[in-house]
Amino acid sequence: MTKRLLEDDDLMRRAFAAWFRGGGADQPAAGSSRVEEHEDRLYVVLRSMRGIMAVYRVRNDGMLKGLRRWPASIEAT
Repeated sequence: MTKRLLEDDDLMRRAFAAWFRGGGADQPAAGSSRVEEHEDRLYVVLRSMRGIMAVYRVRNDGMLKGLRRWPASIEAT
């Protein structure tokens, strides 16, 4: 596996943990949730069959920040 794929797996694992730690009851779909790049920033987008459940921005220090509002370009993907 490439380094980027390993990093993406770690980000996804951490985003799922943050989702459930924050009280999320519904299960995000692992197949449609992914790490995405928009406007030169990385985001972890958790999706379900009904749409986007949560978006986390990857900060410069590698920490995840949960967003209440996210870029419109995320909705289009």
